Amino acid sequence: MEAPFVIAKLITLVLSLLVAYLAYHGYRRNDNTPMLYVAVGFVFIGAGAICEGLIYLVFGTTIVSAALVQAAVVSSGMVLILASLTK
Repeated sequence: MEAPFVIAKLITLVLSLLVAYLAYHGYRRNDNTPMLYVAVGFVFIGAGAICEGLIYLVFGTTIVSAALVQAAVVSSGMVLILASLTK
């Protein structure tokens, strides 16, 4: 796997987990349930950032099926963030 690709995915993972941590901290500080949704949503987005490559390499699937799983995971995170905005 190409090093720049791995570095870009790891940066995305770290940034999304940092946002998730800050959102969770805001949830704990203010007991604000929508912030919990934001935190979990960003965890899903971060997991989606790395799951495509892992699924492709570990399970030997096609890149299309790995991308489909990634899209589902990231979409789930987006739905959680959207739910936090409507509460």
